[in-house]
Amino acid sequence: MLAAIRLRGRVGVRKEIQDTLKLLGLRKKFSCCVVPEEKTYLGMLKKAKDYITYGEIEKETLKELIEKRFKRTPTNLRKIGNAKSPEEILNKVLQEKISLHFSLHPPRGGLQSIKLGYKQGGDLGYRGKAINELIKRML
Repeated sequence: MLAAIRLRGRVGVRKEIQDTLKLLGLRKKFSCCVVPEEKTYLGMLKKAKDYITYGEIEKETLKELIEKRFKRTPTNLRKIGNAKSPEEILNKVLQEKISLHFSLHPPRGGLQSIKLGYKQGGDLGYRGKAINELIKRML
């Protein structure tokens, strides 16, 4: 599973990238989506790399994200069905490869730069396993 977080706002975004962010469910700043690691999603994430950061989410981080933030987003409940505990939700998401959407807080300690890529010392683009640290700072 991949997690993507939108770090930049709406002003000055090209229409095609706006549509891609909308399809991912990243409508506002600091929103997060967890999607299966498939070719179509990877293409969308690479297209929007100048506005988001993404990477592989660990199972423990996903469980913590579901426990703390899932109750606040009732639109996700339709996809899950009658799963009630975080463990049931986590199992259903991992088995059926369901995408989830969350709203997060701004990160504690701030961001480095929302104009530079992760490899250049900023925060945008692919960051691999380091996405887990960022998500924990945003819970």
